[in-house]
Amino acid sequence: MLAIITVVLVGLRGRGLPGRAFIGEGGAHVARVKVDGIIVGEDRLVRQITDLGTDKSVKAVIVAIDSPGGSVTGGEALHDAIAAVAAKKPVVAVMGGIAASAGYMIAVPAARIFAHQGTLTGSIGVYLQTAEISGLLDKLGVSTEAIKSGPLKDQPSLFEKTSPEGRQVLQGLVMDYYDQFVTMVAQGRHMDPDAVRRIADGRPYTGRQALKLGLVDQIGGETDARAWLAQAKGVPANLPTRDVTQPGLAARAFGESLDGIGGAIWKTLAGQGVKVDGVWALWHAPPG
Repeated sequence: MLAIITVVLVGLRGRGLPGRAFIGEGGAHVARVKVDGIIVGEDRLVRQITDLGTDKSVKAVIVAIDSPGGSVTGGEALHDAIAAVAAKKPVVAVMGGIAASAGYMIAVPAARIFAHQGTLTGSIGVYLQTAEISGLLDKLGVSTEAIKSGPLKDQPSLFEKTSPEGRQVLQGLVMDYYDQFVTMVAQGRHMDPDAVRRIADGRPYTGRQALKLGLVDQIGGETDARAWLAQAKGVPANLPTRDVTQPGLAARAFGESLDGIGGAIWKTLAGQGVKVDGVWALWHAPPG
């Protein structure tokens, strides 16, 4: 399937460096992990976060999020890594301008979530999108033929309309991913799953709305998060905050020999036909 090409072309942010996170010269400190831009494959950042859980010099972790979301699997990997660290030491999430969909998913394991009043968050839901160009091929006089082991093997297909049976199967996949997302939110926010479903119809919320709904805990930024860590968790306010390092734009875009987004584009356009590349938890801005 030719999935979300417009997304992967702009998703050149939010990558981590290989190996352990470099957070400075020894000494007790609070680690800051930044998650920016589209979330896709986050293996390196996952490893960096995992390392924080065993680093005795890290007394707390701030997850700073400015992301509209991304792939469900990428968000799930970061969510699980953050949850594992949160089981060992205090973790807070601080939302920037946007922390929606998978960007919200990775916030929910935190002990406390901070958002600005104007933060765009929520958008709890998933989608799977494809394109179908059989009409265009007909006009060009081009025909295609698929040899497949079963009627659902090529669903969805770039070259023919999705069958009713295929649509039913794909809808089942989307709803299973949605149920997983709802479960993460319910567990992280200590909410009843049915209560989460009532507000999880894909719509975004402002930080102020999210506070009323129980999706975030407090209006504020990193200063407020540090004050809460000191008061509630006994993390000294005078400890330095040190960043987990992030690579530059060129490294994120072209590094790792076609890994990450570059690899996703290559596999989509030049791989063995068109296939399902993933289900997305991503906020879509309405047309201007």
